[in-house]
Amino acid sequence: MLALTTLLALLPLPLSLAAPSPPYPLHPRQAATCTRALLRANSEVYLAAQTAGNPSLLTALASPNFTYTEDFVARNIKTGTLATALALAHNRTIIDTTQCATYTEIISTDPKTQRVIGTQLRYDPTGKVLVKAETLVTREGDWAFNATQTFGYAAKEDGLWGEIAARDSRAVIRAAGDAYLDLFNDASVVVPWGTPCHRLEGGWYTGNGSATDSCNVGVPSGVAITNRRYVIDEVLGTVDAFVTFGSRPDSHEFRVEGGKIRFVHTLTVMRNVTGY
Repeated sequence: MLALTTLLALLPLPLSLAAPSPPYPLHPRQAATCTRALLRANSEVYLAAQTAGNPSLLTALASPNFTYTEDFVARNIKTGTLATALALAHNRTIIDTTQCATYTEIISTDPKTQRVIGTQLRYDPTGKVLVKAETLVTREGDWAFNATQTFGYAAKEDGLWGEIAARDSRAVIRAAGDAYLDLFNDASVVVPWGTPCHRLEGGWYTGNGSATDSCNVGVPSGVAITNRRYVIDEVLGTVDAFVTFGSRPDSHEFRVEGGKIRFVHTLTVMRNVTGY
């Protein structure tokens, strides 16, 4: 695991869905320096905190006005999921240098602590100060939950979410994800389906390894998907959206290649999100 040893003290900045812009001029030595390497290092700090069950490893990066939610409910990070040590069977991170944000998918298959978790972390323009953390924690009782099966399918995809030589723009990647999400409330939306395409929804998987595998296997109708917060990685051709799926906390992550959707990973919290 990597660790950050120095932090640049800055006033906290407000978070928006667009690329963050400071409300005050930055000193030349405080100019935006949000890089993939720095955000990768930060994600390793997050993974170390979750593995150790030690939130203070992550909060060492946090601004004084840092906010934390689990399943879209404000919580004390000291008593949240990060306070439980998890043996991680799988993790994968995407990096958004435009918004200075990351999204990390982690899976724990330990019978005592089975979890599939998605976490968006957002930083100030330097990438050194953590402003906001949102995490979705799925476990028994959530949609199609089966951590062991999820891990098995995700592990088979390792190496298929790598860097893309002919990169799509942020707009194209986001538009593909938005089309998929819009389909739930408008059957006329044209989704840029790729072939083959694999959809991992809890422990359910649409692919069987054939060249004709499809993600176009039907979706519920009449479901508004709102409050979308994106992390977009052009290098990996991937967008994650934290959304309200009807009324449920949800994450949809899409791998887009040549403007077409090739992979979909979803997490949906179905438990009473106000009770733990």
